[in-house]
Amino acid sequence: MSAFVSEIIGTMLLILLGNGVVAGVVLRHSKAENSGWIVITMGWGLAVMVGVYAAGIYGGAHINPAVTIGLATAGEFPWADVPLYILAQFIGAIIGACLVYVHYKPHYDATDDPGLKLATFSTAPGIRSTPYNLIGEIIGTFVLVFALLSFGANTFADGLNPLIVGFLIVSIGLSLGGTTGYAINPARDLGPRIAHAFLPIKGKGSSDWGYSWIPVVGPIIGAIIAALIYGILVP
Repeated sequence: MSAFVSEIIGTMLLILLGNGVVAGVVLRHSKAENSGWIVITMGWGLAVMVGVYAAGIYGGAHINPAVTIGLATAGEFPWADVPLYILAQFIGAIIGACLVYVHYKPHYDATDDPGLKLATFSTAPGIRSTPYNLIGEIIGTFVLVFALLSFGANTFADGLNPLIVGFLIVSIGLSLGGTTGYAINPARDLGPRIAHAFLPIKGKGSSDWGYSWIPVVGPIIGAIIAALIYGILVP
């Protein structure tokens, strides 16, 4: 139960800070408005760092179903615990998205573009192309999970791992995130998308359910491939 609660809290903080930085950049009259992609990628990297630190107190600090599935595929995590972790991650993601909405409520009201509002909840591709969008999420998550498994073969000073993981997220965002917005985390995208669908957001428009499967399926495939290849290279 401690691990379950830790995953909820860690994922909640991840989404609150990660989607929070997006809201700050894209919503009208925010003091961070138009500060750009570098701010978003740095904000997401720091959000992951905070989430991992918080979730690591009692749990495995996965805060991402793709990471949980990847570690289980690699034999580093028991499959029996996978459903509980994923449930906690989705609960945390939905709560975090709701908190972003509450925090930025006047700015949501002042923003007319429904696409910008959705961007503060979930990802969307720069160019909509189903096969390439899916490949982009697979590649990004492959890098994430393969790097995480590789980090386990190295020794860091106590407490340094979450910081290194945060820099990993920044690297993925800067190098690979410009195509799809680098969900690389099914809970990060689908949880807030669900929140977007039920929250009473003024002029919110569609939740873009037609795209929603790509940030779920792509990361899972990428995580499994990363785990299998890592297992071949490091038996």
